[in-house]
Amino acid sequence: MNGKILIIATGIALAACSATAANDSYRVTASVPEDFEGQTAFLVNFDTGEKMDSVTVSDEKAIFNGSISSPALARLIIDGNRLGNLIVEPGEITVSGRSATGTPLNLLNAEIGKRVQAFGEQYQATPQDSTGDTARDRIMKAYEAYTDSVFNANIDNPIGYSFYLDKAYSMTLPEMEAFLKAHPSLKKYVRVNKLLDAAKNKAATSPGNKFVDFTIKNDSTSQSLSDYAGKGKPVLVDFWASWCGPCIRETKVIKELLREYGPQGLEVLGVAVWDEPQNTLRAIEQHHLPWPQILNAQTIPTDLYGISGIPCIILISPDGTIISRDKQDDELRADVKAMMEDFVKR
Repeated sequence: MNGKILIIATGIALAACSATAANDSYRVTASVPEDFEGQTAFLVNFDTGEKMDSVTVSDEKAIFNGSISSPALARLIIDGNRLGNLIVEPGEITVSGRSATGTPLNLLNAEIGKRVQAFGEQYQATPQDSTGDTARDRIMKAYEAYTDSVFNANIDNPIGYSFYLDKAYSMTLPEMEAFLKAHPSLKKYVRVNKLLDAAKNKAATSPGNKFVDFTIKNDSTSQSLSDYAGKGKPVLVDFWASWCGPCIRETKVIKELLREYGPQGLEVLGVAVWDEPQNTLRAIEQHHLPWPQILNAQTIPTDLYGISGIPCIILISPDGTIISRDKQDDELRADVKAMMEDFVKR
């Protein structure tokens, strides 16, 4: 039990919720911290990334009015800050903190948060020794049965969609393909298809395959992965971002590896993704990162390599073959050591 709050609904029948409403108008009233007073708030479709509406924050509130033909999962974003998710559907919706209430699906979603939290609290309350094993196993089975029933009851609305996304990130490509074959309605979502493409690309760039090249152009400069990889030396490629805490922590390990194996020929390359160049440059200086960097890569390499989370570290052999990916800390150290021992013997 990881305690994660899944955005899913109960097994309650949703016929009344999903039926076409006589009035498709919605009103979203979101409480906003005073720091954002006067700024523009955006209501963004979670699946497509499209802006559904924008308003100016006034009196610590962002109030959106519009109409929608079918419920959609959305995000409230102000000045690049994600202030929570909600389901946009006909009716009066109230957003406070990261909780949305007021309409059927949002109320069900809030109720599920409580149910999942209760499972987590039960799990944590069991003795953390062999005497608690039976109880934890029972709680996990009840939790899994509950979430399975929830998904099956809500597969055709944003709650079931959210539940699938949470599951999909841990699925292998064959598991994902089998799941979507059994539930084809999920393929109407943009993010679901992107995850499927990412799984295919991840499989194509798994260890044993050649690296896939990409080129990033910034102003008058142009950098390619092939400028560094496949040039006769082993390369550690770190896909990272300045805002990513685990990325920054892992740079300590990368520095240690470079100090130990740099004299033997190991090279390190940073690829800044999902980040603004000025923030990347500030982090490079602040954390004293001595290796070359490809800036402003955004989603180009992460799409090509099926990267869903960072840091993602890929080891590439001198001839351009991927030796290892998605390893950190001691696992990364072990893979680099094995690669360098083989390189030095040649």
